[in-house]
Amino acid sequence: MGTVTIGVSIAVPEPHGSLLQERRAGFGDAAAHGIPTHVTLLPPTEVDEADLPAVDKHLTEVAAAGRPFPMRLSGTGTFRPLSPVVYVRVVAGAEACTRLQQAIREASGPVARELLFPYHPHVTVAHGIEEAAMDRAFEELADYAAEWSCTGFALYEQGADSVWRKLREYTFGGPVVPVQPGHAQVCAPRVAP
Repeated sequence: MGTVTIGVSIAVPEPHGSLLQERRAGFGDAAAHGIPTHVTLLPPTEVDEADLPAVDKHLTEVAAAGRPFPMRLSGTGTFRPLSPVVYVRVVAGAEACTRLQQAIREASGPVARELLFPYHPHVTVAHGIEEAAMDRAFEELADYAAEWSCTGFALYEQGADSVWRKLREYTFGGPVVPVQPGHAQVCAPRVAP
């Protein structure tokens, strides 16, 4: 057995996911069709294939301790000049995402790791493309908004073709919290200590 590159994320549901993926491709981001639209919880991480059962067990436990929470996207932001990224902002659910990613990366777990940058939940809509196209993405999606009830997350593997494919979905164990239109309440998931 060798190593595999995995990631954990919250999928942006339809019709929003496809729309943002198409917009990303339209801005000239060649990687757009290989990356499902998402909010990252664990960035690309190389693990031994033999460790996947332990990763699965860990993610199952994290999900069982969590509960659904409202997610809302609104407007754009950028990490430029530090990193060539334009994104749609997570304006509700950010705190819950932060707690989830901490639980996933916990020091005693199978995917413990340090991050290159402080965690900032977002949905990438342009990455590593020409500056003019980055500016266009920032401006054209400035009024974009979407919301849904986040009920879990998924484990993905990056193939040799650089395409990310879902391995498994993990549903939260707590009761559903419906999205309340126009309401910015954030319900953080319960996570194991």
